[in-house]
Amino acid sequence: MKIVITGGHHSSALPLIEYIREKGLNIDIVWFGHAHSMRGNKNPTLEYKQITSRNIPFIDLKAGKFYKTFSPVRLAKIPFGFIQSFFLLLRYKPDVVLSFGGYLAVPVVSVAKILGIPTITHEQTLVIGYANKFISRFADKILISHEESRKYFPPDKVVYSGLPLRKSLFTVKTNSFKVDNGLPVLYITAGKTGSHKINQAIQKCLLPLLKNYNIIHQCGSHSQYEDFDSLNKAFADISNLVCGEYYLRKFVYDNEIGEVFTKADIFLSRGGAHTTCEIKTFGKPCILVPIPWVSHDEQNINAQILVDLGLAKILTEDELTCENVIASLEKAKKKIPLKPESPVYNNKPQKVMVSQIRSLYEKKKAKKV
Repeated sequence: MKIVITGGHHSSALPLIEYIREKGLNIDIVWFGHAHSMRGNKNPTLEYKQITSRNIPFIDLKAGKFYKTFSPVRLAKIPFGFIQSFFLLLRYKPDVVLSFGGYLAVPVVSVAKILGIPTITHEQTLVIGYANKFISRFADKILISHEESRKYFPPDKVVYSGLPLRKSLFTVKTNSFKVDNGLPVLYITAGKTGSHKINQAIQKCLLPLLKNYNIIHQCGSHSQYEDFDSLNKAFADISNLVCGEYYLRKFVYDNEIGEVFTKADIFLSRGGAHTTCEIKTFGKPCILVPIPWVSHDEQNINAQILVDLGLAKILTEDELTCENVIASLEKAKKKIPLKPESPVYNNKPQKVMVSQIRSLYEKKKAKKV
């Protein structure tokens, strides 16, 4: 069986790929994605790095989007994305297309429907985005991460799967981030692309932070901003004045992520579906800075779940000052569990996904007979 995986949330796909490989399932994968995600960024995406490192064919899809797009050039990519998807699907002839949402998946799922290829889409968030709302009209099955999302989709198509999490989160394989000074560990992350605004804010208050915390900082990689170099220089200037350790990474890969989540006492992050779910699973206190411009305010809704659980403090981008960050961290410090529980890995979402893929594949074969 051959499947095409596409969409804007590759973090949901990686646990599935891992499960398929571990179980030795006879499923070949081709990836349609973004080699370069943000405008003006010439650096390869984490998506590209992680997919190609698994020896999966990666096709750079040049799709465009409607939402908050004002450039004629970028709007022109919309029809091109449909044309490119048409010829790519004819070329690779997948048995099933699996989408993980986002505007990138829109042309692929739509064209697959025209070509008679069964499709599945997965919704990571509580609310439905514009892309998945459109995709749901064409998808044969819709997998949801939260039961509350069921109301947004045709009931006969919906299957509850849950949100797949990386197995690597639950296993410590490294000792890369050594801390023995008794200071709490702060993990700063903003998803696969990083956040220039968060990086700027942290750089301004690096000195007071490192007097009271060890920091693991995943800053992302953007060729326009070069935050990694700026942060490195800023730390070099103050390294003799602080007690805390500072570990700066463009990306934190699977081999180290288990160590990070085990050692981190407090998180400072955006409000992405995966990150908030991971923090919730580990029960760690956090400061969340939701992206304000995402559709349907989904990051703020994700963050509010952790606020309701008593784990999170939300800061807007305008509130992202040294004073507010330090005050919020001091409050979060009081919530650090004395004996944090070690969560257990659960691969049920992956099992549901594979089951649905097989079901559509068998139905397609039966129609040909």
